[in-house]
Amino acid sequence: MNDWWYQAFAQVPYQRSPPGEDEMLTLVAYDIADHKRLARVAQVCEDYGVRVQYSVFECHLENSEFEEFWLKLLMEIDEDEDRLVAYKIDARSAKETMTAGTMVCTEKTVCYLI
Repeated sequence: MNDWWYQAFAQVPYQRSPPGEDEMLTLVAYDIADHKRLARVAQVCEDYGVRVQYSVFECHLENSEFEEFWLKLLMEIDEDEDRLVAYKIDARSAKETMTAGTMVCTEKTVCYLI
């Protein structure tokens, strides 16, 4: 494993190896106006990534996986009221990522506070 990866990202139970040649770290955020759509969008995101804030997910996806994920998200939103954004981060850029503080815990995420 590359040391820079572990310096850039906090050690949490879901931690994976750095993105490979065909895989990117994708940061997905959303602002959904309707509570029912919000729940559906969150469920789709939980199927593909890990929640790091209330409406922000980190996903390690190959391009084909991301395309499938994005299409599922688009089917759940109202483009006149909601907003989705995805930032694709390659390995070179991911090593520049800085984190501080704690992550938001959900039922599907185990958090350790020391």
